[in-house]
Amino acid sequence: MTSDPEFTIGIEEEYLLVDRDSFKLADATEGLIAECLNELEGQVSPEFLRCQIEVGTRVCQTIGEAREDLKRLRACVARHARAHGLAPIAVSCHPFADWKQQPHTDKERYNDLQRDLAGVARRMLICGMHVHVGIADQDQRIDLMNQFAYFLPHLLALSCSSPYWQGEDTGLSSYRLTIFDNLPRTGQPPRMSSWAEYERSVNVLIDLGIIEDTSKIWWDLRPSSRFPTLESRICDVTPRLEHTLTLAALTQASMRLLWRLAKKNQRWRIYDSFLVGENRWRALRYGTTEGMIDFGERRILPFQEIADQWLELIGEDAGILRSVAEVERVQDILKDGTSTQRQRRVYDEAAASGLDHEDALRKVVAHLIDEFEADL
Repeated sequence: MTSDPEFTIGIEEEYLLVDRDSFKLADATEGLIAECLNELEGQVSPEFLRCQIEVGTRVCQTIGEAREDLKRLRACVARHARAHGLAPIAVSCHPFADWKQQPHTDKERYNDLQRDLAGVARRMLICGMHVHVGIADQDQRIDLMNQFAYFLPHLLALSCSSPYWQGEDTGLSSYRLTIFDNLPRTGQPPRMSSWAEYERSVNVLIDLGIIEDTSKIWWDLRPSSRFPTLESRICDVTPRLEHTLTLAALTQASMRLLWRLAKKNQRWRIYDSFLVGENRWRALRYGTTEGMIDFGERRILPFQEIADQWLELIGEDAGILRSVAEVERVQDILKDGTSTQRQRRVYDEAAASGLDHEDALRKVVAHLIDEFEADL
C-alpha cells in the first residue's frame, strides 16, 4: 500500500549581484563565493553567469521552517555581498544590463552548457525560483504532475518580476520566460501515463548521450533529478521574502489538494496543453491584471475571483500544512501588485519627478535592493 506523501518543501532561488554605487551587474568575487560557502556549506553555489548566485533551503516540514531557513540564506548572501560593495537582487531580469557583456562561470557543467546551447545559452541572463514538494511514490509524482500543470500559469502570474530587458520595457510581465523557452526541453510538461513511461522517454535521450541525466530537462514542472520531489520551475524569482513563501505555500497546498481528491476517487480535470498554454501566455503577458481563462466556465475570470476560489479549494490542505497565513497573503500580492507592477510604478514616479530614462531605471534597481533587504 502506498504511504501518504510527506509534502515536505524546499525552495531554490537565484539572485543577481549588483554594484551598490552604479547599480550595474557585478561578478561574484572568489572571496564572496568562498565566504558564503564557508557559512552555508551545501546551500549556496555559483550559477551559470558570474553575476549570479543560487541558494537552496534544507528539506523543510512546514512553510514556517522554510521561512527561517530562506531568511538565513538571504541574510548571509546580503551580508557578505555588502562587504564586497555588492547587493543581491531577487529579480528575474536586470532592468538595464546587456547580456552580451556577462561572462559565464568557468565550471565544467557550465562550460558544457555553453558548448551545447551556443548562442542560446549566452542570453540566459535570467533568474528563477523553484519549489520542491516531497512525493515519495514515483507514479504518484507523475499523476500529480499531469494534474498540477493546470495551476502553473496562475503561479507565474503572481510571481512576475521581469518587465525590463536591456533598458527597455518589454510590455510583458515575465520577459524571463521568453528567454528560457528558447532552450530545448522547456515549457509545459508532457502528459505521461506512469513513471515507467517517463523513464522510457527520458532514457532515449540519456542512452543517445544527448543529455547525461534528467537535470537537463527544464520543463515548468518536473520530477526532480536529485530528490524524491515534484519540482515547480515556472516562477520568476520575487524580491519579497513573504511573497516567495506564498508562492511556495500555494504550490504545496495545491499538490495536497490534488492528492486528497485522488484519495476520494476524484480528479482535477486535465485540459489540453493548447488551452493551458493560453493561460501561460496570459500570465507571461499580463501577470494578474487581465484575468485567466476558466475552461470549465468558458470565461475569463478576474484574478481576484480566481484567488478567492483557489483559497477556498485549498483551505483544508493549508490548515493541515500550517500555511493558512501564507496562502492568504496572495491577497496582499493582488492588492499591492506583483514585482513587475511595483517596478513600473517606481519607474513612472522617477520619470515624473524629472529623472531621465537611465536614472529612472537605476531607481528601479535601488528599489529592488530595498525590497530584498526589507525582510532580513
